[in-house]
Amino acid sequence: MAQSVLSPSLPSAAPASLPIRAILPWALFLGTLMLVLLYFVGAEQGATSVFSGATVHEWVHDGRHLLGFPCH
Repeated sequence: MAQSVLSPSLPSAAPASLPIRAILPWALFLGTLMLVLLYFVGAEQGATSVFSGATVHEWVHDGRHLLGFPCH
């Protein structure tokens, strides 16, 4: 004798909507931060350098190779 137990159907949960005004400041901040990091890893050397010397280059040297930027 088989019995089937049916659970009551649950209402479908809709995802919470986030207003664009809540996301936009964070997206701009993270985008700007990523561009600054990309500059320091990819272009902080030579004629475009902000800081003199090779200090920044040495700090991001392995990251440059990992991301495919040539530096030698």
